[in-house]
This record gives sequence, C-alpha cells and structure tokens, in this order.
Amino acid sequence: MALIIKSNIKKVVKELQGANEDVTSVAEEVETELEKKAEDLLRAGIERARANKRRTLQARDL
Repeated sequence: MALIIKSNIKKVVKELQGANEDVTSVAEEVETELEKKAEDLLRAGIERARANKRRTLQARDL
C-alpha cells in the first residue's frame, strides 16, 4: 500500500526530538513496520465499524 512515506518519517522524527538530534537516520525496516501497524489498526477499525453496523470508519474505531 503506501500509507507510510519514509521521507515523512524522517521529518516527524526530527520534529519529535526537537533540538536534541541524537537520531539522524531512519532504517528501511521502520517504514515497513509502521505500514504493518497502520494496516492492523485499519483492519481492526473496519471490523469495529462493521460490528456496529456502520459504513463509515470513524476515529473511535481505531
């Protein structure tokens, strides 16, 4: 799929650590694992929406 983009991960990592830039690079596997976690969250959310007989995935489903 392509929910997660490595260049965006790098930007967020830089923003989250602020002035303390100890982490300077992001391994390829981080992108893959974030993608898996995002897909798992979405699958669980879809199941919850179905269980509640809704056709709209909402934030509370995640």
